[in-house]
Formats: sequence, structure tokens, C-alpha cells
Amino acid sequence: MSPETGSVVAEAEAVTSEAVAPEAVPADALALPGRLPEALRTELIAFRRDIHMHPELGNREFRTTAAIKARLEQAGLTPRVLPTGTGLICDIGAASGAGEGAALPMLALRADIDGLPIPDTKSVPYRSTVPDRAHACGHDVHTTVVLGAGLVLAELAREGRLPRPVRLLFQPAEEVLPGGATDAVEAGVLDGVGRILALHCDPKVEVGRIGLRTGAITSACDRLEVSLDGAGGHTARPHLTTDLVTATAKVITEVPALLSRRVDTRSGLAVTWGRVESGHACNVIPQHAELSGTVRCLDLPSWREAPDLVHAAVDEIATLHGAKSEITYVRGVPPVVNEAGSVELLRRAMETRRGPHAVEDTEQSLGGEDFSWYLEHVPGAMARLGVRGVGDTARRDLHRGDFDVDEGAIEVGVELFTAAALLG
Repeated sequence: MSPETGSVVAEAEAVTSEAVAPEAVPADALALPGRLPEALRTELIAFRRDIHMHPELGNREFRTTAAIKARLEQAGLTPRVLPTGTGLICDIGAASGAGEGAALPMLALRADIDGLPIPDTKSVPYRSTVPDRAHACGHDVHTTVVLGAGLVLAELAREGRLPRPVRLLFQPAEEVLPGGATDAVEAGVLDGVGRILALHCDPKVEVGRIGLRTGAITSACDRLEVSLDGAGGHTARPHLTTDLVTATAKVITEVPALLSRRVDTRSGLAVTWGRVESGHACNVIPQHAELSGTVRCLDLPSWREAPDLVHAAVDEIATLHGAKSEITYVRGVPPVVNEAGSVELLRRAMETRRGPHAVEDTEQSLGGEDFSWYLEHVPGAMARLGVRGVGDTARRDLHRGDFDVDEGAIEVGVELFTAAALLG
């Protein structure tokens, strides 16, 4: 452990008592035949607000990890921190074989715990206290939901009423390509797991409801960086140079167009540029240009072919205009492809808790999510958790500094995961 890491861990341990300041709910209040007890709802909202005020970036979530670990230990559980030093797993019912759990495959419930490098612009008492850091994607809600479900399921396991073992997975670095899920899988978090479930906040869905979709629910997302080089010169004599600005413009416009004719358009393969830099003077043709952007794809087979297709298209256009290209293609995440049986389990769980009206169909998002890496190994599904307040007509989105949720969504998520574990 580096001195820097050690100091951060020490700080995290020092603030653990603050992070779990709300008084713990008595164990006998956690059994959940109906709605969550008021004391647990209050605790979970306070927990969410605490980590919302202290967001941490990917692989730096020491305080968050310490807070989760302390509360699980307080509930009599034995969480294990992941080898990266942040994130943890915690098994419920597996060691003792509570109920008939030993005869059923383990169900994993996954939450991501990292924040984003953007400022929190809300005017609320629980606004982020860390400059240029915010939980603007709802990971604080995901974390609190899985924690709450774990507290309920732990009590049910002690009473012999948990029909299968459950693993809580609190994953770091979802926002860091290719995602902390790859390190988690390498650390063995899926060992013994037969199915994995997750949820993601959706500001388009009203609180009290979830969105479900069988098949791909997110897109693949990779990062593309291109360098172009050529002989520069005077803008009065472009015929004696590699007109690099023109070559760059052609790559920007023609690579996406070329790809649209080489891939089935239903795959949704799209290159979108986000940064272009070249030149320093109006009368000098530059010798170097840089472009970067993302490659998104709705279709898993096309995503697997994307690097070769993009390389060929960039090289073809650059060569046509006399420029030398260097391409860095960074694999991000494949699409999250929901397995039908897991979607049906989530549907049954939500209908059991809230009724058929609480489930709606959802569209495929163009956003990326590293939950997809788990689905390369075990079946599972991700649900969209409604966080829009009833009657709220404002248009809201993720990854914005003003992002917030209706905290009633926490109870809904806990009920969803609890019911899924009992039905599974």
C-alpha cells in the first residue's frame, strides 16, 4: 500500500462513524412482509445524503467503501473489500445455508459507488462538499438500495426465510473505461453466482415505477483518438503541402458516413467527435492535428467488429488526402444485454410489491454501462429505476450538476431487490 493510499484509508476509517451517523435500525424491524419500516427508510435516506455530500472518483472511493463496510458489519455480516482497495462484496445466507439457500444458485445484487468529476450545482442541504465532484448519475442511490436490500435480507436469512444465497456487490470505478467491473470479475466476484441484477436511476421514469427491456438496454461505448500528420506550409501554397486542416475535416465528416455504408444501419454504429485541435496561425497550414471522440454501437456483434472497421475507414480517408494517421482505439464496454429470465424475475418482483402498473417498457439507451461485463459470464438484467417526482414535468438528465432524485425511489429499489431474492 502506498503512503498516499494508506493516508486516505486512515481518513476513511476516521470518518466512518460520521458516515453512518443515523442510529442503526433494530434487527427485528427489518423483516419485510410489506412496506419498509419508517426507521429503515429514514436511515437509508440519511445514508444516501451522506455519500452524496462526499462523492469520490473511480478507484478512490475509500470513504464510501468504509461507510458501507461499517454498516454491514454492524448488521452482523462479513463484507470483504476488493483487492483494488475500494468496493466490496458481502455474502448473505451462503455460509450457513439458511433455509434452502444451499440448493439454489447465488443471486448477486450490484451497485456502483463512484461519482463524477463535475461540480454539484444544486441548492440543497446535502449538496456535495467536494469541489468539482458530484454524484450526478445516481450511484449514491444504487449503493443505498443494495445496502438496504442487504439489511433486509440478512434479517430474513437469520430467520431461515431466505430461499437462496445472495451476494451484495459494491463496485468501484463504473465511470472509468473500461469500467471497474473488469477488475471485479478478475477478483472472482462472480464465483458461485448464478444470476446478477442491477438497476440504474432514470429521470424519465416516475418514482414508484421501473422500466424493463429484454435484450440490449444500453449501447457499447469505446473511445477513439486519431493523430494526423503531414508536411505543413504557407496557406498561399496548399498544393505544396499536405493540407492537414482539409484532411482533418474530411476524416471528421467522411469516416462516419463511410461506416454507415459498411455496417448494417440497424446496429447503430456511430462515431461522434468531441475534440479537434490543429494549427496556431491563420496563414500556416499545420503539420499535426488531433481528434478524439466516441464509438457507440447498439449491436453486440457489430461492436466486436468496430475496431477493425474504424481503423480501415480512418486510414482510407487520411491516405486519400496525403495524411499519415495514427489511431488509438480504447475498448470501453459492450452493450448491456438483458437476459429474458432475469427480466421476468424483475417484472414479477415489481408486480408483487407494487402491482402491474409499476412496470413499463423502456427504450435502449445510447449510454454505456460496465454492468455488461458481468453479463459476459452469467445471465442477468438491469432495470431502470424511476426517480422523477410525481407531477414533475421538468426535463432532467444524468451527468448534469443539477441532477437529483425523488428519494422515495430508494424504498422502491429495496423492495424490488428483496422481492427478487425471495422469488428467485
